[in-house]
Amino acid sequence: MAELQRFVTIEHFIITHKIERVKQFLLYNELTLSEIAWKLRYSSTAHLSAQFKKVTGLTPSRFKKLKSKKLIPLENL
Repeated sequence: MAELQRFVTIEHFIITHKIERVKQFLLYNELTLSEIAWKLRYSSTAHLSAQFKKVTGLTPSRFKKLKSKKLIPLENL
């Protein structure tokens, strides 16, 4: 039986990378969520928050409060 390969769409790849970048900004607490949304070209803070929750299962504010925040190395995405 042939092994199934996991294919990732370019859209999923870009979203995943953007969310990892959002995590970095949140971890270092350098920018507000509005500034992060603008910097990463989200249409709104609400859109960024919704996408963040969809990918991570957490709201950005909940993520900031976690003590064990782990980033996924980009080469492992």
